[in-house]
Amino acid sequence: MRGSERREVVLDVSADAAWRVVGRPELLHHWFPGIVDCRVEGDRRTVTLATGLRMDEVILTNDPLQRRFQYRIEGGLFREHLATLDVISLGDERCLVVYATDADPAAMAVVIGGAMTAALAELRRLLEGGEAPWAARSCS
Repeated sequence: MRGSERREVVLDVSADAAWRVVGRPELLHHWFPGIVDCRVEGDRRTVTLATGLRMDEVILTNDPLQRRFQYRIEGGLFREHLATLDVISLGDERCLVVYATDADPAAMAVVIGGAMTAALAELRRLLEGGEAPWAARSCS
């Protein structure tokens, strides 16, 4: 059975500023707690969790016009997975970031949903606080 979770956060930064982070898949480890490294090669991203577990992902959409980023986790604990991040402008200096995940087994969507909440909180902290740890280092 498939599960679906969605989280969102309003940020007091422009949609363009948020997209400059969300739309760069190599920066994920800077704002998604529990991810310590990521590597991007073409449309493939490999993330490494603090536990040492690696997850292989396929980048499906990285659309700067719609400000939409989608990826699929392949294998491991998942029979099927799709994640979507949308950055929606709410005016000059406000935006909505929506993070959704669908997964089979359904329990994995719930697990990821909790992690997405923490990730969006960290994204808010970094962007609204003017911090940019990715400017100093990023993974390749």
